[in-house]
Amino acid sequence: MILSAALLPLLAAGNAGLGPGDHNRSLDVDKRPRHYLVHIPRSYDGSKPCPLVLAFHGGGSNAQQMVRFCGLNDKADQAGFIVVYPSGTGRLETALTWNGGNCCGYAMLNKVDDVAFVRALLDDLAQIVKIDPKRIFATGISNGGIMAYRLASELSERIAAIAPVSGPVGTEKCSPKRPAAAIHFHGTDDDFAPFKGGKGTKSLTATNFYSVDDSIRAWVKANGCALEPQETKLPEKVKDGTAVTRTTYGAGREDAEVVLITIQGGGHTWPGQEPRVKLLGKATKNISANDLMWEFLQKHPMRE
Repeated sequence: MILSAALLPLLAAGNAGLGPGDHNRSLDVDKRPRHYLVHIPRSYDGSKPCPLVLAFHGGGSNAQQMVRFCGLNDKADQAGFIVVYPSGTGRLETALTWNGGNCCGYAMLNKVDDVAFVRALLDDLAQIVKIDPKRIFATGISNGGIMAYRLASELSERIAAIAPVSGPVGTEKCSPKRPAAAIHFHGTDDDFAPFKGGKGTKSLTATNFYSVDDSIRAWVKANGCALEPQETKLPEKVKDGTAVTRTTYGAGREDAEVVLITIQGGGHTWPGQEPRVKLLGKATKNISANDLMWEFLQKHPMRE
């Protein structure tokens, strides 16, 4: 492999690495080729450990589409964290899924070990980028949000906190080795992964989804949070037919919190980002999921 001149300072600093910008990585896990995209912020110079956010695409999508869908690259450049977009598995490269437990599609039916993939991804990336091991976070939309929950349960020794969007828990049990703070975004008019659970009227899968309440209660219990939450109605910035409420369950073990951001009138969308497909429903402009999740995640590094 020929290294560009831009990478030589990083090598000289002892980091055999990637420089700012966008990169593609591949590796084999369980005899299966896997891929992920990496966006390294402009401020990164390899001199100090950098936070990392894993961003998982939804079912029937892929990493490239997730980059456009969530807009996290801009936030990463502004705040100075690395964002990684892993690719799921499937028969078509444009329609991939994650094995989040009870969802979805190819990955679930073929029992793909996506937890092992993420573990291998983190090991691979750590060889070429200086990552802060105490500030590795996960987010995702829909099936990707479901995957974030599974990682918090089964890879809690690596994942400090999560921020699922329109994706409930997908496993019957929640048993993290350590508490992992969680902020969950969900619209009440989500027709794909319904707020109250069950089968989505527009979902392409037959998944009987757990409800948002199931998800929140599971993690409140796992993190040992206060059972009585504090509820706050967030300011209405624009009149777009949505209203946002923040429900916080605090004072958990190792200061872990569980926060629910409820978007009244919101669809299967990424708050603050314009949905590319109207079928997904309405995306609120009253909040930015990227701003709120980063504010939350940076408050919850892994404790000693």
